[in-house]
Amino acid sequence: MNTTYRNYYIYRILEIIPGLIVWTTFIVAILLSFLAPVWGIYFIIAFDLYWVLRLSYMWIHLMHSWKKYRQAIKTDWWQELPKTAPSWSAYNHIIFLPTAGEPQEIVETTFYNLTQVKYDTKKFIVVLAGEGRFKEQFQPIADYIIQKYESYFHKIIVTIHPDNLQGDVVGKGSNLCYSGGEVKKYIDANNFDYKKLIVSTFDIDTVTHPQYFAYLADKFINNADPYHASFQPMAFYHNNVWESDIVTRVVANSTTFWLLTELARPSRLFTFSSHSMSWQALVDIGFWQNNIVTEDSRIFLQCLIHYDGDYRVEPMHIPVSMNTVYVGHFWRSIKNQYKQMRRWAYGVEHFPYMVWHFHKSKNIPWPVKLRYIWNQTEGVYSWATAPVLITLMGWLPLKIAEQRSLTTVAAQNAPFIMENLMRLGLLSILTIALMSVIILPPMPIHLKDSTWSKYYRYLMMGLQWFIIPFSMIIFGSLPAIDAQTRLMLGKYMGFWVTEKKLKK
Repeated sequence: MNTTYRNYYIYRILEIIPGLIVWTTFIVAILLSFLAPVWGIYFIIAFDLYWVLRLSYMWIHLMHSWKKYRQAIKTDWWQELPKTAPSWSAYNHIIFLPTAGEPQEIVETTFYNLTQVKYDTKKFIVVLAGEGRFKEQFQPIADYIIQKYESYFHKIIVTIHPDNLQGDVVGKGSNLCYSGGEVKKYIDANNFDYKKLIVSTFDIDTVTHPQYFAYLADKFINNADPYHASFQPMAFYHNNVWESDIVTRVVANSTTFWLLTELARPSRLFTFSSHSMSWQALVDIGFWQNNIVTEDSRIFLQCLIHYDGDYRVEPMHIPVSMNTVYVGHFWRSIKNQYKQMRRWAYGVEHFPYMVWHFHKSKNIPWPVKLRYIWNQTEGVYSWATAPVLITLMGWLPLKIAEQRSLTTVAAQNAPFIMENLMRLGLLSILTIALMSVIILPPMPIHLKDSTWSKYYRYLMMGLQWFIIPFSMIIFGSLPAIDAQTRLMLGKYMGFWVTEKKLKK
């Protein structure tokens, strides 16, 4: 067997492992329930205990990040910046905004927001990155944006990613990779200092907090080594939250609070969705990988491997806001929500990438390798298995033990043990429900029919969390199982573009 075939089969085995572990867990749980229900009960109790301990651990980190978030949004970073980072004016920001057929209203909302931030917008080089397959729709939008908004910024650069470039997978990663190369031509031609350029990569519907760039500049300039770090903000889905349905709101908010807990643990952070980094690092790694689905988190791994493990993600406790997947039609929104979660869950493709490159790299310390492999593997495994095991399979061995009249201590006490464990887990859900109401943007005027209507809508924003068991399975486990099974079977996913709709 030649080296090419050997490498192919080794990599395929690595792709199979995550899905195989998930399906083995389900098969073992079912077999234990029927063949040895008492042992099945022990297994479920042990898993529930692990999950509740994990929830409690996450709750502690959630409260820590929440405190930092409240402090960050109360600070006027623009006023503080000349004192905390006197050299800030020497730095410019490159802002990448990849598009794929979004309407003009979405694009313009983002550009208008950039003109309203508390920062010198003449320090912004804004990159509007279009796709060749949407050129006829994109070009008039780009012309309009340049005409109306270019005077606000140092420069607006428009790129159009050609179709069918060799090695490209259609998606945001290949678009960004191409636009990065085009922007480099402008940067080099105008003799910008690479080390004085801060890059932010946003989805086209991203609305930043007014203090985002001042906060980012402060974090970047005062960082001990900003050229070996990415900077991860919080992700809100508030642009159309009041108009969205209950399901898309809960799923979107779940993502927000998951990321908030992760920000308290920088050692396990990956970049997600919108984030920032140095132009120097971006050029060093050759820009974004152009043949994968989850480029937002892969960019971190590219840097981690390139710099022999000397790369990290710095938390930013300030938000950027995006749209939920709600598009005005409930069932289409539900379908879109599932597809979005499946695309995110396809981050499982990082497992074979990490193992493969970590094995080849002799300079990355083993503790770093093991930490990232464990964190990523445990994360995608829990994502796929925990809701199903706790909500559905948890009662299977109990029912079978009851039918067989197995009156062991475990069988008799398991329902009470699991019930008390779930009560402990409920504390996290109640905390998140309260926080989700506190961080809501102001209610749109057209929804304030009356005082009663206003308070009713706020009440529903809290009560909506009662559907979390349903959403964790339908929009948590199932898309994660789907994504991991596709990778396991070699049925590789392409990039699905989230449908965008303006709020009313």
